Parts: sequence; C-alpha cells; structure tokens
Amino acid sequence: MGQQKIRKAVFPVAGLGTRFLPATKAVPKEMLTVVDKPVIQYVVDEAAAAGIEHFVFVTGRGKGVIEDYFDIQFELEQMLRERNKNAELTLLADLLPTAGTASFTRQQVPLGLGHAVWCARDIVGNEPFAVLLPDMIMASEKSCLKGMVELYEKTGGNVLAVEECAPELAHKYGIVGMGEKVGDEGFKITEMVEKPAKGTAPSNFFINGRYILQPEIFEILETQERGAGNEIQLTDGMLALAKSQEFAAYHFKGETFDCGAKDGFILANLAFALKRDDIRPLIEGPLKTITSKL
Repeated sequence: MGQQKIRKAVFPVAGLGTRFLPATKAVPKEMLTVVDKPVIQYVVDEAAAAGIEHFVFVTGRGKGVIEDYFDIQFELEQMLRERNKNAELTLLADLLPTAGTASFTRQQVPLGLGHAVWCARDIVGNEPFAVLLPDMIMASEKSCLKGMVELYEKTGGNVLAVEECAPELAHKYGIVGMGEKVGDEGFKITEMVEKPAKGTAPSNFFINGRYILQPEIFEILETQERGAGNEIQLTDGMLALAKSQEFAAYHFKGETFDCGAKDGFILANLAFALKRDDIRPLIEGPLKTITSKL
C-alpha cells in the first residue's frame, strides 16, 4: 500500500513526575539519566531510527530544560573546543536535532494524555503521526517504532505496539483483542479494553506506550468528555476512532523499561550499563557481589 509517510512524532513530556520527588522538584523526570543519557534521549533516538523527521514535544511549566537540552549550549561547546575535547563535541553534535526539526508546545493544564496529544494538533496537521510515551524506553535489535512503521506501510490505518503479560496481570493494563494475523509481527485489533475486570480480558496483549494514529483523532479529542481520573484519555479517543478506522497491533518482543517507576528506572540503568563495553567490566564484579548477598 502507498501509505502517507509517518514524518512526525509527538512526545508528551508535561507530566509532573511526582513518583520521583524530591529529584523532580527541580529536574524534569524525562531528564533523569539512564547511565549517561536522559530518558528522553533514548525515546527520541528510537523515533529517529524509525525515520521520524519532526519531533514535537508537548511540555508544561518547569520543563524548559528539555528545550534547552535540544539546543546548542555555546559556553559548553566553546570550553570543549578550548580543551580539545573532540569526542565530547562530536557526541553533542550527533545528539542534536537538525535546525527546525524540533517543535515545542505547552499543555497549560494537566488534563491527561489525550489532551496532551490534542495540544500538538496544529504542528502535526492533517497527516498520520506517532506518539511515544517518554517514560517507556525500549531495547531491541530493531526499534519498536521502526517495526510499527513497517507494519503501518502494510496495513495503513492506526497501529499500536503491544507486548504480552502474564494472563493473571491483564487487569492492570490496556488490553487488545486479537484478530487475523498481519505479516510475522502483527495482527488486526478487534477491541480495546482499559484495565478489564479479572478473568474478562480478551487477550494478554497490552498497549505499551507507542502509537501511530491518523489525524482524525484530533477532532475526537477536541470534544471528548473527561474519563478516568477526570482526564481526557487517549484510549477513549482511540475507541471512538476505531468505529470508523482499523487498528492493527505490532507485537514488540524486546525489553521495555517503565522509567516512570523507580524499579523500572533502576533496572533500565543496570540493563543499559551492562550493554556498554566501556562500563560492563567496571560494574559486573560489584553487581555479582551485591546480588550474592540477596
């Protein structure tokens, strides 16, 4: 199928990060580091690997440091040049988005994920786009979003990334119903249920924080009533969109770390540190010593 290319990705980064207080009193949770990179950098890298050309950040009060991070810091770079820190200069340059490819808009009131996505409507415009939750970072040979884009090129419509959980835990997640297979890594979605009652889940496949959506979602979110938590929920919007458009699921089989939770954040640091040839030799022995005492 000749689908319209997925060029833009939305990153909802307005959350307060209360689970990481007191650190997030002054530092946005997205700027907490996993090894030596902020969490948001891993998510942006995933989007870039999938061919995203325009990065749209939906921010809130106190999140200006995210905008600064994706900008040139003249004083720092001048100091690195004076000290001949060429490797560090190259690293910073490689991480910097090309001029004009990063946009920032404000979600003035924290009204939920659906509202945050709606705030990006004028920047995204009338084209399909991706949404990446910045708390979730993923490790796999092929980036999660890249796999989703490949599936989208076959199916069109809307694509959600899903993973399997233990069936007895399905009540904790947004679960999808399984339809016919699409290729080796996908299937059609027959239904979506947010935190189904125990024993009623249509499957054990849960939505893991990556979405490709058609622009018609904006019209739905604009007039959508508040749902759970008195917030405008993206899931409610997708359910409404599913009445007129198809949804497919991309079965992601890598590792996912929820860096919005303390345990997920700590595990992400360990996992990504152990994947680094420069760090693994330094921590492998001490880690074995620590775990031997458990």
